[in-house]
Amino acid sequence: MEKPVVSADEAVAQIPDGATIGIGGSGSGHAIPDKLLEALGARFRATRRPGELTLLHAFGVGNQKDRGLEHVAIPEMYRRVVGGHWSMAPSMARLAEENRFEAYNLPAGIVVQLLHCAAAGSPGWLTHVGLHTFMDPRLEGGKLNESAREDIVELVERGGREWLFYPTIPVDVAFIHAWKADPDGNLGMNEAAGSWHNCALAQAAKAANGLTIAVVRERVERGGIHPRDVRVPGCFVDFVVVDPEQGQTFQTDYDPAFSGDARRPESEFEKLPLTVRKAIARRAAMELESGVVLNVGFGVPDGVLAVAREQGFADRIVPTIEHGQFGGTPAGGLDFGAVWNPDAILETGHMFDFYQGRGVDQTFLGFLQIDREGNVNVSKLAGRVIGTGGFIDISQRARKLVFCGTLAVKADAQIENGKLRYHRHGKPKLVDQVAQVTFSGRYARELGQETLYVTEAAVFRLTEEGVRLEEIAPGVDLERDIYPQLGFRPAISDDLRVIPKAVFREPRLPDKLFVKILT
Repeated sequence: MEKPVVSADEAVAQIPDGATIGIGGSGSGHAIPDKLLEALGARFRATRRPGELTLLHAFGVGNQKDRGLEHVAIPEMYRRVVGGHWSMAPSMARLAEENRFEAYNLPAGIVVQLLHCAAAGSPGWLTHVGLHTFMDPRLEGGKLNESAREDIVELVERGGREWLFYPTIPVDVAFIHAWKADPDGNLGMNEAAGSWHNCALAQAAKAANGLTIAVVRERVERGGIHPRDVRVPGCFVDFVVVDPEQGQTFQTDYDPAFSGDARRPESEFEKLPLTVRKAIARRAAMELESGVVLNVGFGVPDGVLAVAREQGFADRIVPTIEHGQFGGTPAGGLDFGAVWNPDAILETGHMFDFYQGRGVDQTFLGFLQIDREGNVNVSKLAGRVIGTGGFIDISQRARKLVFCGTLAVKADAQIENGKLRYHRHGKPKLVDQVAQVTFSGRYARELGQETLYVTEAAVFRLTEEGVRLEEIAPGVDLERDIYPQLGFRPAISDDLRVIPKAVFREPRLPDKLFVKILT
């Protein structure tokens, strides 16, 4: 049957009070159904309906300014919001901080798995993911504010082991975005940067006898999408809205190297300038091993792959990101979530199966805070809600973790003549106790995970005695530069070494620094 093609206003007029709306996509416009969110916000402002909504989203939804959930940042609309990441929509995050509705943060991978549970009629997801982090009900249970009183995570024991049980969240309305639709509502996403979790979301709505509303860039004739390329069968779609203006992201209309329709030549990748960020990435890259499957996070960690390309051994590793791509080079900034020259693009559910099950060999992730026990916080700082995204899903099964970031906040550190010089010290990011536990040092030790913390000035390792300082940068003095920027005194290695001076010099690094990957 041919699916109705309607305006965004007509589509959102179908949504009743009290509905749970699941939102697909990620980040700054990656398959985000922005036109629907804009129409939903406009409808509520005009009619004060629909109200008492619950929102559910796995990743961040917005561009940190005026798109995505910024359209619907109206506190009177909601009873509850459950999000995997919050900082892409700062107004929504601020409302959560102000207790304007019940606010929860669950790992992105858990939200995706819960969509599969809802689609399958399962009561919930039993997993290790989140143990001993702020997802654990013994800590915060994923609650972000005082309004969030209901427990939505349970600690259970099965087979002599502790697990977390996340009850299914039924979805009444699915908002999804695809690249194209045929008259029967079959959805294709070949030109998009990823496949995301559209099918699971649509199936979840169908299982609840709800609605799936799909925004598409173009309509094609019947048979215009190859069956193998259909990501959501039309039987799961109720309404189609056409929005020819939305591209692969909010800032990139179409880059064929994101979708695998072309390859970006190596000559177009910019070489990282010699900065503090590059020094951190270089030292972190020294931990790479040949043949590893790894994950790289947003920001400083993605410089590790730039170093690998520069050194000429990028073909010896298999990078991944949680949005579903294997291989290639992850895009930075607000295009993060896309990958240039990917080898494979999976749906996010399959990627999280991998992360939560076998796990990657190595992961390179950022940090906001680290404490003396080796705990890491990336999700909440000074009362500001940020969210975990895929961080917990990734970090709890990785064999080796390398956290990458600057030693302190707002320090002025410069590389001068092969040495690191501080012109101004900053506020410590290594603190006595993190504001929120997104990664548990104690649990990592129990699991036998090798864990390093790499900064421009020092390298620390997680040991049975907590965080231990193992290396300092050339030109840096322990008493003058390190201790004043720490919130605690770490253990000091008996073999305190200097980070190789070549890390702080312009030329390509000598191969002898990369014995783990070149031998």
